[in-house]
Amino acid sequence: MTCDVQLKERAGVINPIFTCQPAGAQFASIGIKDCIGIVHGGQGCVMFVRLWFSQHFKDNFLLASSSVHEDGAVFGALDRVETAVDVLLMRYPGVKVVPIITTCSTEVIGDDVDGVINKLNRGLLQEKYADREVHLVAIHSPSFVGSHVTGYDVAVESFVTYFAKKGVPNGKLNLITGWVNPGDVTALKHLLAEMQVDSTVLFEIESFDSPIMPDKSGESHGSTTIEDLTGTANAIGTIALNRYEGGKAAKYLEAEFDIPTIIGPTPIGIRNTDTFLQNVKKLTGKPIPESLVRERGIAIDALTDLTHMFLADKKVAIYGHPDLVIGLAEFCLDLEMEPVLLLLGDDNSSYKNDPRIKALESNVDYDMKIVLNADLMELESRIKNKEVELDLILGHSKGRFVSIDNNVPMVRVGFPTYDRAGLYRHPVVGYAGAIWLAEEMANTLFTDMEYKKNKEWILNMW
Repeated sequence: MTCDVQLKERAGVINPIFTCQPAGAQFASIGIKDCIGIVHGGQGCVMFVRLWFSQHFKDNFLLASSSVHEDGAVFGALDRVETAVDVLLMRYPGVKVVPIITTCSTEVIGDDVDGVINKLNRGLLQEKYADREVHLVAIHSPSFVGSHVTGYDVAVESFVTYFAKKGVPNGKLNLITGWVNPGDVTALKHLLAEMQVDSTVLFEIESFDSPIMPDKSGESHGSTTIEDLTGTANAIGTIALNRYEGGKAAKYLEAEFDIPTIIGPTPIGIRNTDTFLQNVKKLTGKPIPESLVRERGIAIDALTDLTHMFLADKKVAIYGHPDLVIGLAEFCLDLEMEPVLLLLGDDNSSYKNDPRIKALESNVDYDMKIVLNADLMELESRIKNKEVELDLILGHSKGRFVSIDNNVPMVRVGFPTYDRAGLYRHPVVGYAGAIWLAEEMANTLFTDMEYKKNKEWILNMW
């Protein structure tokens, strides 16, 4: 009975769990107010990512492309960056932040993005846009390493490194949420409001769940401001919820500005939400109010109704973002479930040294496999080859065919989820997220039981 961490043995990737770094950098950019990113690469590097975001959030997002073609891929395409910046600033007079996001092609040919930004700062911006506040931020996100998770991490660090400036202490807590949904941000802000903690949320994407107004405007954008980013250097502390999605920026603020910093754990489930609130208390000195103690009690009562009778001993496979996968696994263990297969889908060699994975290796008393650099074919082949027997799959919508073809019920969680309605409104984090996740898992098992015409109560009760 062991927890075994292993690399995928098969060469190549079939049906990947993750996409490329520029996608993550683009997700970070749309969380900033008055910001439109220019992706320095082919048009597809923007088109497909915008489609991805729109599938998940059912909304529209502004992103631009330098539209590199064959000649630029051979001879260099920095002139495309210059043109793109000029056209973008002319067309959108309110834009203040323009990240230049590199891709595989422009990194391979060696385009000097930092150099062209210096050139534009000395030339175009002074000559044509001297009356405007414009910040050009280089984000290096080559697609041939890492994933959209590392691209997001790199982008958050780039924005914080560029904007953070030491000034007067602002008494705020920096909260770096990682790659979450609007519902998660709402839940996190609620917890902080109950503790009367003033915070800077990076990134403030609650507004992604945007209204359609009488003027027919329907564009979604984040609301983190330049002032918010600048003020991160003057906070009383930083909490990064995820090690791999914002951890770099948190470490930078600690090293550069001596800001007390805590990274993780991802507040999924009761245990990790408790730790999150204790960390907030430690950094701010604010007590945990009775209202949150009551919320916690409601969540525990809801989980008690489900755990032993319906969820205990159910075998689960989980895939997706590493912090999400580990947080979900910890939550499942607390619910007496057995996560038997965890799939982490990129080439980050540091996962095996993650203390949370080390804890699983030390404490799990049944057979668990954690597969690094995994893909969804790994999940499918292990099911078909009878290497795992599953009651449930947790993951994003890209794995739906594995669920359908192998007749294993699945709860959609993570990014992207596009074959269920409105999941981005539901939190996964906090006490509210614990209730939603547990009830969603139970209801999925109930529905599967009915679909398979199991007329007897087989979910650990007679």
